[in-house]
Amino acid sequence: MARGILLLNMGGPNDIGEVELFLRNMFADPRILPMHPLLRRFIGKRIIKKRLHEAQENYRQLGGRSPLTVITRSLSAKVEILTGIPVRPVMRYVPPFADEALKEFQVLGIDEIIVFPMYPQYSSTTTLSSLDDLHSRMEEMRYRPEMTVIDPYYDDEMYGEIVVDRILAALGEERPEQYDLILSAHGLPMRIIASGDPYRDHVEASAALIRRLLEAQGVHFRAVTLAYQSKVGSGAWLEPNLADVLRHPRNLKVLLYPLAFTIDNSETLFELEKEHREIGQKIGYEDYRVAECPNDGDDFAHFVAERIPNAMQ
Repeated sequence: MARGILLLNMGGPNDIGEVELFLRNMFADPRILPMHPLLRRFIGKRIIKKRLHEAQENYRQLGGRSPLTVITRSLSAKVEILTGIPVRPVMRYVPPFADEALKEFQVLGIDEIIVFPMYPQYSSTTTLSSLDDLHSRMEEMRYRPEMTVIDPYYDDEMYGEIVVDRILAALGEERPEQYDLILSAHGLPMRIIASGDPYRDHVEASAALIRRLLEAQGVHFRAVTLAYQSKVGSGAWLEPNLADVLRHPRNLKVLLYPLAFTIDNSETLFELEKEHREIGQKIGYEDYRVAECPNDGDDFAHFVAERIPNAMQ
């Protein structure tokens, strides 16, 4: 069988002009706003009208685009070299969309697709949403290859070691005992968790793994804390909220790791590096550090490749 690999992610605007497209597609997603389609359309339009200008300005501060697609293309190229299998990135809300890769695979005669979600923890709002979109576009094309979806890797030790390496790289020569490590995961409304979404359990398992691996290496932070970022609106979301944690410090030296992301994006490079850093500056933090995501590092490329059945050359 001819095989192909898809790396699934939410995506990020590739230029300022795509910011509105990104928001429109996100808030049209029934996994993000699970409600009647007419109500979802009405609420989505209101959210976009309220947030568009601010979001565009945020991306201008990042150079006019999210780095997510560029980094994922680089990672795809590395995984393709390691596996000898065609690898294509697929984004949920902005190009490259699923149909672009699927049409290419169909022309190449690929009859088995291996799907690697770029979300370490499973959620209906991320992994399932991306899979919904993939299945929908395949049905529209009447393209029905065999498909294997790689399991979530939130508790995988090899992935955990990659995370620990990024944390230690950000720490540099400083002593961990002087720092609080904050593992920051993207938040979710509690109504989604109450519906049975396993995301919180997966995030907590991820945090437990990182704590254990750090201890095994003899790395002892003053404290290791789990928090959630990116809350929107006044409803109940996962707690504790990162902004609240930063506003009530137990230690004025902190290192943040973005636990729910594999590729740096606006939530890491703008929200953590800029917005939340400003909170620290106002309070008077002595040191505020943000670790990088695995991104297109060789270690992460090898991790992805090794999860592809019978693929390593």
